[in-house]
Amino acid sequence: MGTQGGTGPEAASAAGAEAMVILEHARAAVDPALRAAVDSLPGAMRRIACYHFGWEHADGTPAAGNAGKAMRPALVLTAAAALGGPAARAAAVRAAAAVELVHNFTLLHDDVMDRDTTRRHRSTAWSVFGVPDAILAGDALQALALGMLAEDPHPGARAAVSRLAACVVELCEGQQVDTALEARAPAEVTLDEVLAMAEAKTGALIGCACAIGALYAGASDEDVDALDAFGREAGLAFQLIDDVIGIWGDPRHTGKPAGADLAARKKSLPVVAALASGTAAAGELAELYAAPYAPADLDRTVLAVEQAGGREWAQDQAADRMSRAMDELARAIPDPESAGGLLSLAEFVTRRTA
Repeated sequence: MGTQGGTGPEAASAAGAEAMVILEHARAAVDPALRAAVDSLPGAMRRIACYHFGWEHADGTPAAGNAGKAMRPALVLTAAAALGGPAARAAAVRAAAAVELVHNFTLLHDDVMDRDTTRRHRSTAWSVFGVPDAILAGDALQALALGMLAEDPHPGARAAVSRLAACVVELCEGQQVDTALEARAPAEVTLDEVLAMAEAKTGALIGCACAIGALYAGASDEDVDALDAFGREAGLAFQLIDDVIGIWGDPRHTGKPAGADLAARKKSLPVVAALASGTAAAGELAELYAAPYAPADLDRTVLAVEQAGGREWAQDQAADRMSRAMDELARAIPDPESAGGLLSLAEFVTRRTA
């Protein structure tokens, strides 16, 4: 199973194929628990959640939509299996569903705050049902997640619910910083601030997913912390690539309009790196970002970010964070064969293009 033996196209292809199998199995394992949890919601919130997950159309009729890649529940299950075998993986299904509920709580709220109108190739929940209902549905998903863990008799559940609750606070802090940065002039935002924000917004939950898997395997505190660190580093690599895709990704694959982050004047990692480069292109980018968005300027803005080194910096940083992630993973799981599934998932999300 391991993918550490090579870094060429064949190794990348093998890792990608393995990751897709892991993701498919995770989705199949977790979906029944997710659906059961969502079905327990009151009618209005259940309808919004079912729409958000792609299970229903806006009118409540069944849909065969896209509920996402299931990356975070896959990390829970794969970490549990790596440290505790198949029995630990089976025991962690409810916990994996809880992590996926928290992830989708953040998506519902993020779409409202960012005013995104498209997710997974369809209209976002708030744009269909309104802001108040989308926020409340997100709140309900978070409560469901914590309740699922609180009611789980597994010996690892108590530590898992505590860790997940702390993670939610960190996620909220990261989102608050993200929104606060939007009100500041580009020159006032530092790379260190944006990296810390990205770790809180993205790395925290991916790290928490890995740590919860370790808890359900009965791992030591040291191994749980190492898995958390692995997930945080891989999560930051994920965010770096996600920010690259947010600028250069193909809308046919991403499900979002081209240049949406630039149009919203987001202080994404490639943009802040470009602004800090001290190049002529950085000066042009600062001028463009200081003005209201004009569609006619999108191509110029994309080019300025690239010429100022933002794209190259983000890709180099993603590779560096993945190297750190592998070091952390080796602390907890020295055997490459046992660690192979987690490595495949981490490599899959940092080599993707959509």
